[in-house]
Amino acid sequence: MAVASDQATSICSYCDRAIPSSNLDLHVAHCSRKLEKCKICGDVVPKKYAEEHFLSTHAPVACSLCSETMEREVLGVHKSENCPQRIVTCEYCEFPLPAIDLFKHQDVCGNRTELCHMCSRYIRLRERDVHESRCNGGTNIIAESSRNTSSAERDHHGAPRRQPHEASRKRLLFTIAITGVAVLFGSLILQKKAEHSQMP
Repeated sequence: MAVASDQATSICSYCDRAIPSSNLDLHVAHCSRKLEKCKICGDVVPKKYAEEHFLSTHAPVACSLCSETMEREVLGVHKSENCPQRIVTCEYCEFPLPAIDLFKHQDVCGNRTELCHMCSRYIRLRERDVHESRCNGGTNIIAESSRNTSSAERDHHGAPRRQPHEASRKRLLFTIAITGVAVLFGSLILQKKAEHSQMP
């Protein structure tokens, strides 16, 4: 007895399923009434949910932080990873600020110095990790000599010299103040722009 060969199939243009060629016309007629292919992403959705699919996935929305318009489905990634106005933290002072200002802030903040308690030298914050991995405290004698020299100079000239850590603290406060003013100013500009765009 002969075994019947596999029936020829065709791909439905609506649902992309392989349909027996003999039933294709009937199947396509059914699909065309019930389904709709999204023109943006190509997903096939029931016609009654087509508008919902568009609104929940592709409808343009504005980022509440930077006002850039994009598809709704990428808004979350944009806000958490790409938005220039998202809040990030300085790796040196942990000060929160907009991502767009981070590079300039860290360029200044990373040049501040901090006392290494192992070798008693003042180290730039941007070089701290490398220094700590190599420091063995072997420069204590040099640091002590430097402190003694500074003490002698102070006695000779009268008024005590300002210690480096005091200056770095003032630089930090100045940097934080400037950054705060910049953030406030930027927020006011964005608010004014939003109010202006909403005016008839």
